[in-house]
Amino acid sequence: MDQPQTRPPGCARPRTQRPLRHLRCLALLAVAAGTAAAQDGAAIDAAVQRELGTLGAGLGSQLGASLGNGAAGGPVRVEVEPGRLDPRLRLAPCERVEARLPPGALAWGRTRVVLRCAEGATPWQVYLPVTVKVYAPAWVAVLPLAAGTVLQAEHLQPAEVDWAAERSPPMADAGNALGRRLARPLAPGQALRDADLARQQWFAAGERVQVVARGEGFSVSGEAQALAPGIEGQPVRVRTDAGQVLTGTPVGNRRVELVL
Repeated sequence: MDQPQTRPPGCARPRTQRPLRHLRCLALLAVAAGTAAAQDGAAIDAAVQRELGTLGAGLGSQLGASLGNGAAGGPVRVEVEPGRLDPRLRLAPCERVEARLPPGALAWGRTRVVLRCAEGATPWQVYLPVTVKVYAPAWVAVLPLAAGTVLQAEHLQPAEVDWAAERSPPMADAGNALGRRLARPLAPGQALRDADLARQQWFAAGERVQVVARGEGFSVSGEAQALAPGIEGQPVRVRTDAGQVLTGTPVGNRRVELVL
């Protein structure tokens, strides 16, 4: 019968530790899952520092612009929660373990970390699942909100939200949501995300619209007729007075933008 896994010293409460400490713990836990020899904690720390040492700062800078401009602006807090290796794994003893993100992987939400035996008689490489949580202020519902609700200031309040929990980003600036309709219901305390808002219709099919074509160092504007409704985030075709059909993006009230 498999013996229950014992956490290495210093890993008893992973949620309370810093991201780098988490990653050191997850490497040690991986070793405990099947490696016969204890690993050098300093070497693991060095590998994690080299590959993922800027994790918190990098994520903070990615969010800095939107958080700085919103009324819910505030600090960013990063947590890394280790998953578990397959308990059937039996890893050979290793003198030095390297930890890194796989190519193309993002340190965001559910992801993986590569643990590789860099110095040992029998090389091995395993993938350990981890969850990266990025907590920062955003806006949440104060009370239950039904789909179709037109959002007002009293419906929302700032709170700390895990930005990495879903693909759709939460709203850092309530001003971008007030007056908009909800496309789906929200529970009290649930973060308001961009995908929760109904798409705005900027114009109807057949309406005259202003078209702005932008290129590197120049812009040209003119008028055209919309061939379909102008829905926020969806491409739309327009016909110019010369009969040319163009495809652009609705960006405002009877406004279409083309990027050349």
